Amino acid sequence: MKFGIFGSAQAKRGGPDTDSGAGFRDFVELNVEAEALGFVSSFLVEHHFTGFGQVSATLNLLTWVGARTTTLRLGTAVIVLPWHNPVLLAEQAATIDLLSGGRLDFGIGKGYRHNEFAGFCIPMEESDGRFEEALEVIVKAWTSDAPWSHRGKYWQFDNVVVEPPTAQKPHPPFWMGAGHPESIARVAERGHHLLLDQFAPIEQTGERIAIFKREVKARGRIFDPMTVARGERALRHPRRDHREDPDPRAAGCALRPAQQRGRARDAASVRARGDARVRARAAARYGGVNHSERTHPDHRSRWVAPGN
Repeated sequence: MKFGIFGSAQAKRGGPDTDSGAGFRDFVELNVEAEALGFVSSFLVEHHFTGFGQVSATLNLLTWVGARTTTLRLGTAVIVLPWHNPVLLAEQAATIDLLSGGRLDFGIGKGYRHNEFAGFCIPMEESDGRFEEALEVIVKAWTSDAPWSHRGKYWQFDNVVVEPPTAQKPHPPFWMGAGHPESIARVAERGHHLLLDQFAPIEQTGERIAIFKREVKARGRIFDPMTVARGERALRHPRRDHREDPDPRAAGCALRPAQQRGRARDAASVRARGDARVRARAAARYGGVNHSERTHPDHRSRWVAPGN
């Protein structure tokens, strides 16, 4: 088992006395420290229009992290494909993979927050189709050396060769989130790596890993435990019996008043997953910290641990 960090940073809005970039710089320093402590990866979220100043340009921030580190894997958890021009995204992701010496882990998803789709004026009903088409284009962009064209429902490209090439061949590993057996089977069928959520009980996580292992072997491939990652919330506090609620933003269940449009639909998405705050608190791992240790506000974050 290996450990990485998973979370976000914050760029606060404010007046001339507010340093909006402080949260991003602190996050970069956290990653530098994490690498020195032996963490192997850092996975970043992508969110828009939240009012919290969360990470929206994930690859940009990861590029800065990559420049300050040498071994840390640089992960996206996840880039929401329906919102992106797939060729431009393939170029940007290939650039960070090349500059980092092949350290990109490309986590992708379809998205689930109504207010983000509404902000982009993209119907949520198109998420599946846009995801599938974008994924097809990105794979073609990373694996084709000759000019190619694409005529799809959402995107058209004519006689293009996407540059630069990726450092990892045939391309950076794809990571996909899944929980239902059918979804897990599709991840295995694609040959992608599996991301598991931080809310499920350990027993259920074990069952999901077993399904993935079985589906991988059924397709004639060798199962590698490092192709599975589970999100885990870890809270550090001087008192080991401390049970403060995890940050609701990290649980994905809070919106600012200014972002209420689509709130009911977003809340329905969260409820479909269960009560995020309660489940986050129940699933969190709590540990003590010596008062003499250096503490950092971002230490209260989700961790990703590849499962075996």
